Amino acid sequence: MTSILFQPTKLGPLALQNHIVMSPMTRSRAGAQCAPTELAAIYYEQRSSAGLIITEGTSPSRNGQGYARIPGLWNDAQVAGWAEVTKRVHAKGAKIFAQLMHTGRVSHPLNMPEGSSVLAPSAVRLEGQMWTDQKQAQDYPTPRAMTEAEIRSTLEEHVTAGRNAIKAGFDGVELHGANGYLTEQFLNPHTNQRSDAYGGSVAARTRFAIEAVRGMAEAIGKERVGIRLSPYGVASGMSPYPEVDATYLHLAEELSKLGIAYVHVVDHSALGAPPVPASIKQTIRENFKGVYIAAGGFDRAAAERALESKAADLIAFGRPFLANPDLVARLEHGFELAAADMSKAYTPGPEGYIDYPAHGA
Repeated sequence: MTSILFQPTKLGPLALQNHIVMSPMTRSRAGAQCAPTELAAIYYEQRSSAGLIITEGTSPSRNGQGYARIPGLWNDAQVAGWAEVTKRVHAKGAKIFAQLMHTGRVSHPLNMPEGSSVLAPSAVRLEGQMWTDQKQAQDYPTPRAMTEAEIRSTLEEHVTAGRNAIKAGFDGVELHGANGYLTEQFLNPHTNQRSDAYGGSVAARTRFAIEAVRGMAEAIGKERVGIRLSPYGVASGMSPYPEVDATYLHLAEELSKLGIAYVHVVDHSALGAPPVPASIKQTIRENFKGVYIAAGGFDRAAAERALESKAADLIAFGRPFLANPDLVARLEHGFELAAADMSKAYTPGPEGYIDYPAHGA
């Protein structure tokens, strides 16, 4: 009998060719005007045996453009570049969501277009440095605390980016609410020290995430919207806090009421981060009634166990997809997986991007 991992399934109205999701992974290959190039079209086309592809983090606005060479969905050149990507992915049978990633304080002015600002819920600087093409590693700047008007305009930018995603042919969008970027900066009281309607209580700190999701769902359809979460995550200066369980319980309940397509929960312990407690994964699973995507360190056996036990509905694979464009076939037939050269993960050009061969090639 065919493993459940490779059987067709559904994501709302979308028919998926299997239960395998390609995780969003920053690749830093955007070209002029922060638009995807032919390289990106080839890269995603090569990996289109996945049931669902979630793109690399894609900025909804100028202010969210924090890393060097990341793509956006806020201008016509970007929409055109992504339209070529989605056309090729769909021709191979996969579905594709754009991950909308506003980096917030995880940013540097040298990586941002002219006229943009490093904004965050509060003026709390991230320790450490960020790569810039112009001056290499640079200290993170102290972000400017967003005004309420800027919060409203940022929410509207997400809605516009959602509409642009549909214009570019995407099947939907995923709000990046994980890994220490803007949405999670609102969730965490260490980075959200506001005393207005967007800070303080659990309900106030989750407001940005809920309003962003609601706005996009109303604009493009709730079945076209998902969210990625990393409870207990430590990426980009995040740290646990006393109300973390209550925060994600509230989020799961409110997101479920909105009827969106999925929640995507990532556990980075396979990469050395502290493990995410099973209890919080179970809380989200039980209180969110849509599709649950699990991510973080899965191999075929672990993926099958999670699906068979109903711990998850879809399984996301990240780094294995970097060096194995034919990952689905390799998993299905037990072929050895190639290892990615992480020294070329974020460099410009085709090396370490589209030059990994399929098995036997």
